[in-house]
Amino acid sequence: MSDEKKEPGNDKKPRRVLSEFAETVEGFAARTVESVRKTIDQALTTTRNTVLSIRVGDEANRKLTMLVDAGLFKSRSESAAFLINEGIKRQEELFAKIAAKMTEIDKIRGELQGIIGQADTPPEPPPAPPRRKGKDSAN
Repeated sequence: MSDEKKEPGNDKKPRRVLSEFAETVEGFAARTVESVRKTIDQALTTTRNTVLSIRVGDEANRKLTMLVDAGLFKSRSESAAFLINEGIKRQEELFAKIAAKMTEIDKIRGELQGIIGQADTPPEPPPAPPRRKGKDSAN
């Protein structure tokens, strides 16, 4: 053990550091909650007019229900719509690549339809050979 004497007030420094850390974490948590609330509010105000009937696994169902039980959403449908929208946002690069390829596919499809359209039109018959004067001719 050390024979050093503890200075009065020296034990307050760790408490102050811990208190500052706790305040920082609390502030971060508050900002995170506010950010999540804002995102959820945006998701809920987005018009949802397409109905999808989907099947999810037990784990996904538990997670959707957890969001409802936490009071973040009114229904599993709302929580699923939120998660789908967030997933789409996070995969924007993938969807951009797919859209570019779909444009190429549409162009090729149009070219093929043009080729088939030409095949459906019967070719024009060759011009009739000129008439020869001969035995059958009255001249």
